[in-house]
Formats: sequence, C-alpha cells, structure tokens
Amino acid sequence: MNTHPYLRAYLAGVFIPTLILPLLLTAFIVVRLAMQAPFPFERGLVFPLALVPALWGIWNVAWVGTHGRIHQPLGLHGALLPFLLLPAGTVMARCLGILTLGDSSVTWFNAVTIPYAWIAVCFAGALAGYYLVWKYVVGFLNRVLGIA
Repeated sequence: MNTHPYLRAYLAGVFIPTLILPLLLTAFIVVRLAMQAPFPFERGLVFPLALVPALWGIWNVAWVGTHGRIHQPLGLHGALLPFLLLPAGTVMARCLGILTLGDSSVTWFNAVTIPYAWIAVCFAGALAGYYLVWKYVVGFLNRVLGIA
C-alpha cells in the first residue's frame, strides 16, 4: 500500500471541497435565479470552484512530503491554508472587479459592504473550521489510505 503516496494524499485532500462546493454552487444558483439577487454571483464562483479543491489536495501532498522532517500536526497545517486562500482570493476578486477595498470595509459586487471587523471574525471561524476538518476528516482519510 506504499505505492503512490502523493497521489493518495492529493485524493484525500480534494475529497472534502469536492463534496461541499457543489452544494455551495446549488445555493448560489438558487439565490441568483430563484431569488433574483441583483448582483452576479457567478463571477465570484470561479476561484472557489476551480482552485480550492486543487489547493487542498496540493496542501495535503505538502504535508505528507514534509511530515517526516517537520512533524507538524495535520490540523495546524490545515489551519494555515486560509492564510494562503484569503490573499489569493482577494487578489483574484480585485482583478475580476468583484471586490473593492475601502478604509473600513470591503464592497462586493458594488452592492454588499462588509466591515473589516466582521471579516476578521469570519476568518477566525474559518481557521477553527479548517483546523477541525483537517484534523479529523482529512486525518481520517489519510489514515484510511495509509499515508498518515
């Protein structure tokens, strides 16, 4: 079972976002089409749908590749991923014209304004969520696939 550990690590990493993102896509479609939301959600779906599962897989491969030298807990390693995703998502949203940064808030789609304090609280929640998902779900998958 020791053949292709990086491929198995990649598959274990992409498992969770591959299950969750179609549900988010369905919710966005319902909001956009059924509820007639006045701003184009679909422009904001490009980054999460295309890159997040691949980044999760690559992030798990990186953990497997460095685990013998660094011995970092998987939950902590997973909690570091939002520190890469938030800046990358912000840059992507700025380039696509989805996000405008202000002095005290961000404006999405020129319609929704979110204060930075609320973003900080959500980011802290995301860190906790990523820690738990990586520690328990991705860790379980890594053990099942024999790479932990």
